[in-house]
Amino acid sequence: MAKECWINLPVKDLQKSKNFFKTLGFTVNERFSDSEEMAGVVVGDHNVMVMLFPEEAFRAFTGIAVTDTSSSSEVILSISADSQEEVQEFIQKVEAAGGTVFSEPGERNGFYGAGFCDVDGHRWNLLIM
Repeated sequence: MAKECWINLPVKDLQKSKNFFKTLGFTVNERFSDSEEMAGVVVGDHNVMVMLFPEEAFRAFTGIAVTDTSSSSEVILSISADSQEEVQEFIQKVEAAGGTVFSEPGERNGFYGAGFCDVDGHRWNLLIM
């Protein structure tokens, strides 16, 4: 059975995307630290790996066009938070790092959280579960 899961995302500028995620406190996997073709960002205590690929490399791998994140979205990536203060601080980091907030911190459907886009327009959801 599968032991690990990687989420693969296309990015416009690999270094800019790596810097964005480092600013949020994520760890860049050292295995790919010298690569100009990919980067691995470790998310959370379970070490979920988000792989970042320049759009051209992503397109070559998938064989289809990359989604235009300014007009559509294929997925929302959800990550957990422990407190309302953590959500608010994280969202401040997102804005400082160049991301955008599409859902301000608050309560919705019985959960407290917020929604943001990374520098490439991929949508993320931050929730207290």
